[in-house]
Amino acid sequence: MDQQLFAEIYDAHARAVYAHAVRMSFDRAAAEDIVSLTFLEAWRLRATLDNVTSHRAWLLGVATNVMRNTRRAARRHSAAMSRLPLTDPIADPADEVVSRITDRARAVATLAALDRLRRSDREVIALSVWSGLSHAEIAGACGIAEASVRSRLSRARSRLRELTAAALAADPTSGQVSVSRIAREGHL
Repeated sequence: MDQQLFAEIYDAHARAVYAHAVRMSFDRAAAEDIVSLTFLEAWRLRATLDNVTSHRAWLLGVATNVMRNTRRAARRHSAAMSRLPLTDPIADPADEVVSRITDRARAVATLAALDRLRRSDREVIALSVWSGLSHAEIAGACGIAEASVRSRLSRARSRLRELTAAALAADPTSGQVSVSRIAREGHL
């Protein structure tokens, strides 16, 4: 069978195959796939079309078989998927990279902001955060009252948040020069 004759059969019966597929599947998108698969199968079996008395009936039979095979494959796939063990979702490595970039930018901005604090505020932050000293221990180390430590820490943390947010809003990569200077001066 030549391509021209097959194209004529397609033109004559594609709508009937589509209507049959829609009626059987109740799904227009699935019906389009069924039509494609039906005519693909018909092309594969085109040598037998010469012996067929009704092309329409033969094509509708092929379409019915295609739908059965499609449903059977879907059931098998569903059954196979249900047998698979449940696994934790795989983390997207891009999320980790973005997180590292964001964390690094925040750390750079925070260190740059820390450098802009008064020396006395920087001291209480360093003793509290990096050294883990209590308010009483900081007071003893700095030779100031514990109430002063609390007020300095509160003021320093507030100012540090404000400066960090401003640096991140202006330029997420700002402060890189300050970080190297801070590292040279021994603050890191």
